[in-house]
Amino acid sequence: MTARTTTEAALAHPVRSLLVIYALSRLVAVLGLWVAARWYQTPAGVGHLEPGLADMFRLWDTQWYHRIVTGGYPIPLPADPETGEITYSAWAFFPLFPALVRLVMYSGIGFTASAVALNLVLGAAATLLVWKVLSFPGHADSQPARERLAFVAAALWCFYPATGVMVLPYTEALAAVLIAAALLMLMRGRYLVVAGIALLLGFTRGVAAPLGVAVLAHLWLRWRDDREAGVTPFGHDRLRIATMLLATGLSGIAWPLTVGWLSGLPDAFFRVQAAWGQRPDEGPFVLWFSWAWEQRGLLAVVVMVSLVGTYIALVLGRHGRWIPLEVRMWALVYPLYLFAVVRPITSMWRFLLLDFPIAALLASVVMRTSTGGRVVPHWRRRAVVVLGVLVIGVLTWSCALLPYVPWHVTPP
Repeated sequence: MTARTTTEAALAHPVRSLLVIYALSRLVAVLGLWVAARWYQTPAGVGHLEPGLADMFRLWDTQWYHRIVTGGYPIPLPADPETGEITYSAWAFFPLFPALVRLVMYSGIGFTASAVALNLVLGAAATLLVWKVLSFPGHADSQPARERLAFVAAALWCFYPATGVMVLPYTEALAAVLIAAALLMLMRGRYLVVAGIALLLGFTRGVAAPLGVAVLAHLWLRWRDDREAGVTPFGHDRLRIATMLLATGLSGIAWPLTVGWLSGLPDAFFRVQAAWGQRPDEGPFVLWFSWAWEQRGLLAVVVMVSLVGTYIALVLGRHGRWIPLEVRMWALVYPLYLFAVVRPITSMWRFLLLDFPIAALLASVVMRTSTGGRVVPHWRRRAVVVLGVLVIGVLTWSCALLPYVPWHVTPP
């Protein structure tokens, strides 16, 4: 069977094909975890002399989610006995994922097995939703071309270098499902469903701001199309739209308000975040520019700005024009939002997993000419090369960031 025949067969049954690709990507992710445990995890980081695969499922944030599931959130908030300042605690972690894990645990299996099983299912759902979002009918490309690009993008996203975190007891898989579902329902005009998903996101990840920009972009398109059609803008959907906007706004403050109410300290969530090193009060982007300057001076600043500029040009340029506007706004605002509010930390690699339009841009670069005008005949060979690089990236992320080395902490 030729490469062309194989591709056409996969595109004829996209759901089945993507699930097979997803399963293969999970095997690669687990292989990365095993290699990390076997050759990179020091015994000092796990407390015994023979680090194994199971140890990799109990490191870093996994421990905090385990505490939440088994013991809940601490009241009163833990504080430094000498200074009285709020210190590290589980309140920095959103509650929806551990709540779902606890539900799975009612089946009788333990925390780790429940969390991994849940994330394997959520990861498969996220892959299909990413494909559906990117293949949503648009105007820049024919639908067959869009579906082919979307399929390749979803397949490449499965091999994002930090994809191993979607196997571990982390929230990325759940967040990816909710974000992709929210964007899909938004483009379909299911505004009350978007409102419900936005509220769930409020208890999963702090991404209300970039989602809100995507919502506003959609409403601008809706207003423009209604005006061109000669009908009253938004018609009978005004109440639904107002509900969606309200829910999206509440999403950004739902967990901070909940933490403040339960703890009795209105700013408790932000004080806990500050204890973890997050200081958005110092100004947007300041920490990243300061870090770049301290590392390599002006050269590092220029490189960082150039990379951000190149990414923005791809999103807004010819390789991004096939992506629906709402998704492009998410792709544009979400990483900028991260750089604005998150301090320089190696966890950015996994945070950017939720910027799944990166895979759409990569698919366009792989498959099409530099102008984005047509598909090149040898795109399959390009895709294989890129896939090989991504697999190396998965192994590198797993071995470089995931092991816990007490004297050299680089959290995933």
